[in-house]
Amino acid sequence: MKILLIGANGTIGSAVATELASRHEVVRIGRSSGDFQVDISDSASIRQLFEKTGKFDALVCAAGNVTFAPLEEMNEQSFALGLADKLMGQVNLLLIGREYANDHGSFTFTSGILNRDPIKAGASAALVNGALDAFVKAAAIELPRGLRVNSISPTVLIEAMDSYAPYFRGYKPVPAADVALAYAKSVEGLQTGQTFQVG
Repeated sequence: MKILLIGANGTIGSAVATELASRHEVVRIGRSSGDFQVDISDSASIRQLFEKTGKFDALVCAAGNVTFAPLEEMNEQSFALGLADKLMGQVNLLLIGREYANDHGSFTFTSGILNRDPIKAGASAALVNGALDAFVKAAAIELPRGLRVNSISPTVLIEAMDSYAPYFRGYKPVPAADVALAYAKSVEGLQTGQTFQVG
C-alpha cells in the first residue's frame, strides 16, 4: 500500500513509520520535514499536498496542535488553535483526501485520552479529542467506495514523560511502539468508525 504519514517526524509518527515501512510504501510528511510538507490547519495546503502525492491507499495523521493551559486562563482564542489545527485539520484531510484515496482506502486520525480521562490544563485537548472521535464514528457510515476511517486514542507516551510527567501523575505511560500497533490495525484491518484506545 501507498501510505501518506503526516507527522512522520514526531514520536508517534516515527514509531508508525517503523511499524509499517517494512510492508508498505510510506510517504513521510511533516510541517517542515519529510518527503512533502503540509500545514493541516490550511485547507489550501492540504489540497496542494494531495496534488503532489497523487492517489493513495491509506492516510495516517499523527499531527495536530492544541493549547494546554488552565481553564481560568483560557478564552475563545485559546480554543481556536485546537479547533483549526488538530480538529478541522484532520476533518479536512478526509474531506479533501477522499477525492484522492483509492477505493477501499483508509484514514487514521489521532485523538487522545483526555476526553475520557481529563487533566488540569487539558480542556482544549479534551474538546478536540471528543469531537474527532465523534466525527470518525459518524463519517464512517457515509463514506463511499469502501473507504474507512478510524481514530487512535493513546494515553501519554513513555517517550514523552520527560515533558509531560507533571500533568500525568498516576497515569501508566505506554511505549510509542505499542501505540503504533493500533495504527497498523486501523490501516491493515477492515474496521471503520472505531476509536482504538491504547492505555
